[in-house]
Amino acid sequence: MFHKGVLEHRSSRVKMVFMVTTTQRTERRADALSKARIVEAAIDILNTDGESGLTFRALSARLATGSGAIYWHVADKTELLAAAADAVIARVMTEAVSGGEPREAVRAIALGLFDAIDDHPWVGAQLSLGPLRSAMLQIFEGVGGRLQALGVPERAQFDAASALVSYILGVAGQNAANARLAREMDRSDRSAFLATIAAQWARLDPTNYPFMRQVAAQFAEHDDREQFLAGIDLILAGIATVR
Repeated sequence: MFHKGVLEHRSSRVKMVFMVTTTQRTERRADALSKARIVEAAIDILNTDGESGLTFRALSARLATGSGAIYWHVADKTELLAAAADAVIARVMTEAVSGGEPREAVRAIALGLFDAIDDHPWVGAQLSLGPLRSAMLQIFEGVGGRLQALGVPERAQFDAASALVSYILGVAGQNAANARLAREMDRSDRSAFLATIAAQWARLDPTNYPFMRQVAAQFAEHDDREQFLAGIDLILAGIATVR
């Protein structure tokens, strides 16, 4: 027979060992399930299922963990969406501003963002939520820093950066919307889709739409990325006159 005090002492030691072991396991799980892993899994879901498909249940299933472990790193879906957009934009900015002549760096940033929003249409919606979002701050800093390096006068830097960023995000967002519309209309053949629209333009009333009829053939043959960069070059040319 064990003395009551001995039993209580042993029971306390068992409880202590259990608590320490449980804490260590919890810490290991928290370390293994990093915020970076959660964000990457969220990006995968967003790319395939859109914002409506990103739920903590879907994320838990993707990561093979409980929702509580995810909430340890992110408070809610709003924070998760912002973190996902930040991660996508951070990759673009890191690759685009790593070096090179300022004008080419601006073009690289613009094209990187154009492609990123094309690949991740949900990013455009996140960027429209406000100028204090980390992703927007990264974009303005990247573009503005290159304009400073180009010698744009300080009084014109904000206007020039705003014009570039507005054009980049506007055209990239519209391009992503057009691609989504083509998919919804089951028009996977881009050339055929453009040719159909161009043919409709060519049949417009020449009195009311002379310009649209004139550019119909160019529309049918245009490349979205090349036309986008042509717009960037036009804006940069205008900025150069201010400089």
